[in-house]
Amino acid sequence: MSPDAATATQIKPSWLATLKVYLEPPTLRMLVLGFSAGLPLLLVLGTLSFWLREAGIDRTTIGYLSWVGLAYAFKWAWAPLVDRLPIPLLTRLLGRRRSWLLCSQLAIMAGLVAMSFNDPQLALQPVVWGALAVAFGSATQDIALDAYRIESADTDRQAALAAAYQTGYRLAMIWAGAGVLWIAARAEVAQAANYQFAAWQTAYLVMAASMAVGALTVLLSPEPAHAPVPVARNLRDGLRSALVEPFADFLRRYQWQAALILALIAMYRISDVVMGIMANPFYVDMGYTKDEVAAVTKIYGVIMTLVGAFLGGALSMRLGVMRVLMLGAVLSAASNLLFALLSTRGHDLTGLIWVISADNLASGIASAAFIAYLSSLTNISYSATQYALFSSMMLLLPKFLAGYSGRYVDAFGYPNFFIATALLGVPVLLLVWLASRIRLR
Repeated sequence: MSPDAATATQIKPSWLATLKVYLEPPTLRMLVLGFSAGLPLLLVLGTLSFWLREAGIDRTTIGYLSWVGLAYAFKWAWAPLVDRLPIPLLTRLLGRRRSWLLCSQLAIMAGLVAMSFNDPQLALQPVVWGALAVAFGSATQDIALDAYRIESADTDRQAALAAAYQTGYRLAMIWAGAGVLWIAARAEVAQAANYQFAAWQTAYLVMAASMAVGALTVLLSPEPAHAPVPVARNLRDGLRSALVEPFADFLRRYQWQAALILALIAMYRISDVVMGIMANPFYVDMGYTKDEVAAVTKIYGVIMTLVGAFLGGALSMRLGVMRVLMLGAVLSAASNLLFALLSTRGHDLTGLIWVISADNLASGIASAAFIAYLSSLTNISYSATQYALFSSMMLLLPKFLAGYSGRYVDAFGYPNFFIATALLGVPVLLLVWLASRIRLR
């Protein structure tokens, strides 16, 4: 029996009961912790590149430094440690999940402070080391937080927790993107040079202080119920339990169907990720100014993403995750066709507003359903390791293909590129349909 068929045999909750889930303590906690998770990403990628360029760092170097973000793609490598290894004293006081959450948040704060006290114009290497500490701490926080979310509620409420997490995450990205620029601009001294290190220092110190919201939430939150860690008889058994068993468990549960599930995970966001690499160059080539793009993406884009995340979570509880997963796949591919249409209109600000709004609405719906689906696949005994594997896999193939996106645009133009990225989503529809026939175990 498929997951949606099983859901259909149950009594659906009323809309009032569905909405009340968003006011429950676990959901509200996930909203704040989602903010803590979303804050570091732009501070070591997008916003950092703005700072480095203003400091006179060449674009080639800035491009190489974006590899700092690979920490997120390989977090599965140390996820077994987060899943199993206790932190001396702290785990006894806070529990397994909260101790790792708090340590990772402190690492992020320390990295941001280190970045703020080093001027990249004078010494770039310390800034890079600070960024690496932030990225590593952020990826570790993601591992622990995904496990915390999965263990904080039953399967029926995972979509709501995912939607709350996404909402907090997106709000943090506004604060770490437009917020940093706003703070740095206000901290500048009038009549001084264009680049003022003290202004960026102030902005990054404020970001480090903002992480305290997540740390306080961890301290005030309960440790979720999770499976006890079995005592290993020797080092070999311990390594097998931590490194091999999480992956072997997934293969045992799904056997040959595991290949289909992994194919869906690897392909689901391919349309969005491949298209997204060329989004900013497209805006520049179409003549949109930085102010226009910033206003549209930070206002309309973020609002529609939050609406989409809310709808995705609510509809998943009402209709079943797989139906909403299919809806998200259709909308994500279709929104790329809107970019193809926009590319034929030149500088059209009204069209940009509509296209970015539709694209972010589709992304919010798809992401909320996808996170709920990934959560349903994990075994609570290995939740951190298995979810880290799934969330890493979903980016590897899309990121690889996205590397060729610029060459494709140069050869065939933007309209054909956006149509091609939409067509990449067609196999995803088949994979979702096939995966809906699999009974979750």
